[in-house]
Amino acid sequence: MPQSPATPLPSPKERRRLREAKSLSHADLAARIGVTSETVRSWETGRSAPRGRKRETYAKLLTANAGANANQEERTTTTTTTRTSTTAVDRAATEASPTPPARTHPLRTKPTPGTRSTSRPQPAAKRAAKPLTPAPMTSPAHAHAHAPASAANGHIRPLPVRVTRPQAARPPDQTPAQAFDALCAHCAPGLVRQTYLLTGRRGLAHESVERAFQLAWQRWPEVAVDRDPAGWVRAAAYEYAMSPWHRFRPSLRHPDAPPAQPADRAFLDVLLSLPPAQRRALMLYDGVGLDLPETAAETEASTPATANRLLNARETIAERLPDLADPEALHRRLAEVGKAEKLRLPKADRVRTGSEYRARFWTRAAIAFTALIIGATALTLRNAPTHYEPPQAPGRAISGVPPRMGPGPLTYEDTTLREKLRAELPNGQDRLAPQAR
Repeated sequence: MPQSPATPLPSPKERRRLREAKSLSHADLAARIGVTSETVRSWETGRSAPRGRKRETYAKLLTANAGANANQEERTTTTTTTRTSTTAVDRAATEASPTPPARTHPLRTKPTPGTRSTSRPQPAAKRAAKPLTPAPMTSPAHAHAHAPASAANGHIRPLPVRVTRPQAARPPDQTPAQAFDALCAHCAPGLVRQTYLLTGRRGLAHESVERAFQLAWQRWPEVAVDRDPAGWVRAAAYEYAMSPWHRFRPSLRHPDAPPAQPADRAFLDVLLSLPPAQRRALMLYDGVGLDLPETAAETEASTPATANRLLNARETIAERLPDLADPEALHRRLAEVGKAEKLRLPKADRVRTGSEYRARFWTRAAIAFTALIIGATALTLRNAPTHYEPPQAPGRAISGVPPRMGPGPLTYEDTTLREKLRAELPNGQDRLAPQAR
């Protein structure tokens, strides 16, 4: 059952951008809020969310810089519009007059070498033009122009700007259930294939994606306003699929059936031999198509550490499979192996039903546990003593007083005589009659 958030917050990626725009580190922001640096990193990756007063303080620190950026973008847009309209007016005047007028408008003067033109789009505008969901991994015609090229010093060069098409806005009459179903239908096939390549298990891949969408439906008010709902669900699915606690499950102790093709089986063995951190970074960068900063943010690592993980993973794959030394060939191979397997896809209606059932179950369990604690507390208070009873002092011997004497044990003769007397007649003449000898 969906829960309504208390204070609206930007998306995790927007939180990181706003923090970097104010030149604040994780430690500085954590000191202002009163939490640790690891907690701030978890907030920026979407793994957790602040609550209560910390949420309000965190939102105020972020929105303080967001307002300044919005004003700057508005001024830039106004300047660009004015420049365009002035150019159109001057062009019309030039066509109407045989002699071109002198260009003395201040907005149309050439900028000096040390200044930047105001008509150039700002980074915030570029980020606003990015789509909400990245390109799916299964697209065969995916342009891999953003693949990192290894420089001479062994590092990953910066990525070029990707030309993306903005997604269509959600219709205003679309219900939350319809929007969730559309997100599930669009992202579920690619996520199931990605989680299968990360774990090598078909059942776990289906379960991970289904749990991720159940969590998304439970927190749908937060996910619906996120700039990247697909990334939110993907991070949840990856976290569940790569959890180390799955090794203790009896159903996952035995390996899953390998792929039918020998080439796919060899590639999957090499991929699963990589450490989990390298495997996830490789999947996000070469499989999904994220850039290096986004990959670093989703894996909760720095950009240099993420670059080293990518390079090490590629070196391992190129050493064991030389045909995949090219990043573009590696991307195509990831898509081919993912599409070759027949995997179950979660259904949106069943996901929503399962999410609501789990929410009701845990709510009732919490109520029952609370009632049990209240009952045990009431029973303890009912049986507890109402006044103080001092403990009894231990006994001690008193000198000068003889001990109380009592009858001692009978001897054998006394016992025999008692038995004989009891056997005689209690009354009558025979008892007192003397006998002659």
